[in-house]
Amino acid sequence: MIMGNRAISRSLITSARTLSHKITDPTLAEMGKNLKEAMKMLEDSQRRTEEENGKKLLSGDIPGPLQGSGQDMVSILQLVQNLMHGDEDEEPQSTRIQNIGEQGHIALLGHSLGAYISTLDKEKLRKLTTRILSDTTLWLCRIFRYENGCAYFHEEEREGLAKICRLAIHSRYEDFVVDGFNVLYNKTPVIYLSAAARPGLGQYLCNQLGLPFPCLCRVPCNTMFGSQHQMDVAFLEKLIKDDIERGKLPLLLVANAGTAAVGHTDKIGRLKELCEQYGIWLHVKGVNLATLALGYVSSSVLAATKCDSMTLTPGPWLGLPAVPAVTLYKHDDPALTLVAGLTSNKPTDKLRALPLWLSLQYLGLDGIVERIKHACQLSQRLQESLKKVNHIKILVEDELSSPVVVFRFFQELSGSDPGLNAIPAPNMAPSAVSQERHSCDALNRWLGEQLKQLVPASGLTVVDLEVEGTCVRFSPLTTAAVLGTRGEDVDQLAACIQSKLPVLTCTLQLREEFKQEVTGTAGLLYVDDPNWPGIGVVRYEHANDDKSSLKSDPEGEKIHAGLLKKLNELESDLTFKMGPEYKSMKSCIYIGMASDDIDVSELVETIAVTAREIEENSRLLENMTEVVRKGIQEAQVQLQKANEERLLEEGVLRQIPVVGSVLNWFSPVQASQKGRTFNLTAGSLESTEHTYVYKVQGSGVTPPQTPSGARTKQRLPGQKPFKRSLRGSDAVSETSSVSHIEDLEKMEHLSGGQDASEANSPERHPGAPTPPEAEQTGALQDRAQRLEDDRPQMRKPRSTDLRFTQPVNSHL
Repeated sequence: MIMGNRAISRSLITSARTLSHKITDPTLAEMGKNLKEAMKMLEDSQRRTEEENGKKLLSGDIPGPLQGSGQDMVSILQLVQNLMHGDEDEEPQSTRIQNIGEQGHIALLGHSLGAYISTLDKEKLRKLTTRILSDTTLWLCRIFRYENGCAYFHEEEREGLAKICRLAIHSRYEDFVVDGFNVLYNKTPVIYLSAAARPGLGQYLCNQLGLPFPCLCRVPCNTMFGSQHQMDVAFLEKLIKDDIERGKLPLLLVANAGTAAVGHTDKIGRLKELCEQYGIWLHVKGVNLATLALGYVSSSVLAATKCDSMTLTPGPWLGLPAVPAVTLYKHDDPALTLVAGLTSNKPTDKLRALPLWLSLQYLGLDGIVERIKHACQLSQRLQESLKKVNHIKILVEDELSSPVVVFRFFQELSGSDPGLNAIPAPNMAPSAVSQERHSCDALNRWLGEQLKQLVPASGLTVVDLEVEGTCVRFSPLTTAAVLGTRGEDVDQLAACIQSKLPVLTCTLQLREEFKQEVTGTAGLLYVDDPNWPGIGVVRYEHANDDKSSLKSDPEGEKIHAGLLKKLNELESDLTFKMGPEYKSMKSCIYIGMASDDIDVSELVETIAVTAREIEENSRLLENMTEVVRKGIQEAQVQLQKANEERLLEEGVLRQIPVVGSVLNWFSPVQASQKGRTFNLTAGSLESTEHTYVYKVQGSGVTPPQTPSGARTKQRLPGQKPFKRSLRGSDAVSETSSVSHIEDLEKMEHLSGGQDASEANSPERHPGAPTPPEAEQTGALQDRAQRLEDDRPQMRKPRSTDLRFTQPVNSHL
């Protein structure tokens, strides 16, 4: 992308130098040249920033006083670059300059050119702005088949609709200019919005118009026939009749030619007939209006050309930055349009159309149609690919002309096991339906985030729908021109969706099994987190855990941190995370997606046993300080008592320095060396007499056994933890396999008998004769070694399985 921007900048600078010889206005030529050089400088700075691996200038991040001497253009642009890419190491995708192309530079040039044109004298400015406004209006009306229309250019997309509402109020209330809102008291205006409209649109209109919220009427969508995202026309007519009977005035209806969520189009033809019958202003908005520029247009979208007004957003459709939105409307009274704010006598207001005027000339009619056609073809290509993929539901499958594709992962299994149903059975309880809905929503949210990372050029977004739940939306009309989406990207997207399906299906199937295993395991608590897309969430309940408290638990957090470390050290295919519980601040272990068949029972058992070991070890360390302190005190008491006994045994005279030396010379005292040693393992104080007499350090107490840990499952070579064993994979005969198993069982029996015998029999001297049973054991060892050499795929016994230390006793 950086190399492409540099090539574009070089071409633009070359063209600017060529134009400098043709343009007689030196200021205009210099402005174009400076803009191209400024863009090149910003792009080169971005490239250097990426090469320096996120290094940034900190001076631009700290506000400071305005310098008195001023700064040159290079320093100012460097400051802008630093502010744009200062946090690039944290959010690399959101701060990158998009590949806007040469047409984007033309649009940016329009803003600089507008500032220069505003300095002309009034007469020249009036003629130039009138020409720009009239040309742009004429081109847009012809491209989008809206005959004899006027245009209003605005920065905020909703601003045009607010102006249209003002025009409708002035048209229906003749005394509104004189009496103001007093005329609205007797006959309250009503604005009808679809339930599938953009969130917050009604509140925005009321705030801009100064109307109360009861002036809004939310029209529900179809529930029985047709799309569930289309306005219910029959119900709308009933609402209009009810409002008229109550003395209200139906004012305006906002229809959708491509809803904000899924891109569905209302029945605009029937809505237009209804509006003409009751004198209601019809306004249409939506992304599907872009298809009016194509040769083939669906009848539902084509009916929008007969509406009273429509809002277009050519900037995202054509990949043009900083280009205003356009509202086309039809009205014969220029005075009312002036009062409503749709027209202006200020020439500078007309300069809003300048960037779009330049961009439309640069692209041409063929270029505009080609970009919109390419976006629609991308949508159709993805839709055809997804029809061949199992477990993917397309929500706009009946909208063949819609440039928006919304899809969702689902899994429909037999109704006998409701826990595995992504599409619940009719006999499922409402709570179970809600749980399955949340589970699928979390999986679809994970799928959308994964696809956005794998195919960033697709421009996918994750949307939450009221009926369907969480879905993934592909709308190339709003992203393809900016991101440069190609057909290969759509093919890659379909392949990535296909590759993620096994992970989704496997995870969904293991969720209920994981819940049952955790519920049946002592010490573990299953945490129901609807937003977690993995297998599940589990929390270990330690001995001092306050189950009724929702506050953070330091002891539990310490145990879960150690548990997370142990689980990650196993190097399994599962991902583990630690975080607070969904409804409290207690720590939990979050288990991620499963890419293969997982042995859930082994996983749960490992978590339970490992957590219990960590808790026991932590208690041992906590009690060690107290045990050592008491041991030292006891040792001091015993040593003091031993000194008193030694004093009584030797007598008082031997304690006098000179006399004691003489007595010790003639009659030495044979006193034994007494001391104390503290056994940390047993927690007891012992005598050192055994050490001094036998010259070895021994212990009279057998140390306790360490925790045995989780049940170690015998795995095949290369098999990772928590994987189910593959049965029938050995390519050997059944007779050979049985004989190998019998030999191994016989050796294990001999080893077990040997251990029991050694525990009850006296030690054998090195020179003692070897009994025949020992020779038999050695022969079995040799045979086992040959079996392992001949059959390498057979599992090798661990050292804990076979133990051959001393010859077996004779009773074997």
